Amino acid sequence: MAKPEVYSAEQVQAGLAELDGWELRDDRLRKRYTFRTFLRAIAFVNSVAYLAEAAGHHPDITINYNRVTLRLITHSEGALSDRDFSLAREIDEKLASKLITEPEDGPQS
Repeated sequence: MAKPEVYSAEQVQAGLAELDGWELRDDRLRKRYTFRTFLRAIAFVNSVAYLAEAAGHHPDITINYNRVTLRLITHSEGALSDRDFSLAREIDEKLASKLITEPEDGPQS
């Protein structure tokens, strides 16, 4: 596998503009998903795990009942890279579904 391309601050901002709902938090890409049930949240996490394993790039995942938070950073580089943005796009393209519910209120920390 090729070495990751570490992104500059400008590339990070450009990449974020192309992603839906992802934000920059603590130098990582972060997105929160809310599901109707715990089991749907777990099914989503399992699907993310398969995509991540195939990509050889793994997110940090937090599960709080029906809420899942994904955080992406290229751990080996200690920075954001092309791999993070690629996996974020793939997650949204392949796993976007009606299992996800709209947030009830504004952004959460």
